Amino acid sequence: MTAEPIIVAENLGRLFHLYNSPRDRLAQAFLWGRKQLYREFWALRGVSFTVVRGRSFGVIGRNGSGKSTLLQIVAGTLRPSEGSCETRAQRTAALLELGSGFNPEFSGRENVFVNGAILGLTRREIQHRFDEIVDFSEIGAFIDQPIKTYSSGMVVRLAFAVQVCVEPDLLIVDEALSVGDIFFQQKCFQRIDAMMGRGMTLMFVSHETAAVEAHCQDAMVLHNGTNAYCGSAREAVEHYSHILATDTPAARA
Repeated sequence: MTAEPIIVAENLGRLFHLYNSPRDRLAQAFLWGRKQLYREFWALRGVSFTVVRGRSFGVIGRNGSGKSTLLQIVAGTLRPSEGSCETRAQRTAALLELGSGFNPEFSGRENVFVNGAILGLTRREIQHRFDEIVDFSEIGAFIDQPIKTYSSGMVVRLAFAVQVCVEPDLLIVDEALSVGDIFFQQKCFQRIDAMMGRGMTLMFVSHETAAVEAHCQDAMVLHNGTNAYCGSAREAVEHYSHILATDTPAARA
């Protein structure tokens, strides 16, 4: 039986325009292409991969390799400049930048209802799951305090609890989980493993190769915005370790 893909990316690329100052950005709008005041930077170029439904897929790479840009494209919050990325999930949940989607002026309770609605839950469904969200996040009485008073660990605990409560068939996790303490990280991965046992697909980014190897079946190595390797998680970690050992400033000179 052929495995069903849930993410299919083909020749994916994302171009950014880098300006020296906000004034140059504004002036560019009035030049109508007569002069270029920006530098082109390809955060991703020629990236192709497939994620199979029900499996865990890791993404490894150094800072600036394009990992966060890739996850934003997969999550649908950023459009590619070239190529295509098709996500065939009925419900996608994404834990990307720390606190993204939370209004710092709103209380934890208010943010739970706002984010639950964004994820497609009705108010009644959110109310039904609210106690479970609070219990899992371990926020306690702070649930009625503004998010701006939370520590970074409290923010990520509540954000993760909201994302997993919707029982997505695709969960995308950036390195935000590394902000939490080790005991909460273990709790999160236990929940993720249980959800994968029910058929969920995981796309996970981390600098911790041990975490990728422990929790992912397949993985991709991004290097300078390109796909340097795609295959088993163990072999991807080995490939990434080789890059770290050989891609030194002296080697790039």
